[in-house]
Amino acid sequence: MLKKSFLAVLILLVLTACGNKDEKMSDEERDKVIEDGTVGFEMMGGNVEKADNVPAEDEKAILASFDEYIAALNAEEIDRYMNTISKNPKGFKYDEEKTYATEVFEQFDIKREVENVTIAKYDSKEAQVFANMKMHSLQLETNVEHESAGRQVTVFVKEDNDWKVTSVFYIGDDSQSSTGN
Repeated sequence: MLKKSFLAVLILLVLTACGNKDEKMSDEERDKVIEDGTVGFEMMGGNVEKADNVPAEDEKAILASFDEYIAALNAEEIDRYMNTISKNPKGFKYDEEKTYATEVFEQFDIKREVENVTIAKYDSKEAQVFANMKMHSLQLETNVEHESAGRQVTVFVKEDNDWKVTSVFYIGDDSQSSTGN
């Protein structure tokens, strides 16, 4: 029972900055999101194609913003993390995100490892960053560990000359595991 409740809580809490977008999407939901233009990019043989229209300066700034977003989450520093978030996000509410992230940081130790980070879609006001992600979490109260992996698209918007997270879409794989110590 504890493992099931932990998994349910973890699915709701793991990503932070996802609002209602952190649950696993069905293939149909994912296709609709892509069709609607909310998230869109080309996958070739399981690899995401890099957007070819990203100016070098913006590419450097966007990837630096993504790295800071992940580093702030891993460091569990709320002010640093909130500095990576748009003041007017599309995928969640800013004030609720601060409360939510604070609770996650207090209850879990979560570390994210990212690979294959690619700017998959770009225009001068918005960029979509794709990454394969592995998450290792420890629920502090119960000492239950959980590992998961999936793909994430982090949508950034240009705000006050910086790139800020406005929404996050996560597609998890089905091979998740939990262990208690």
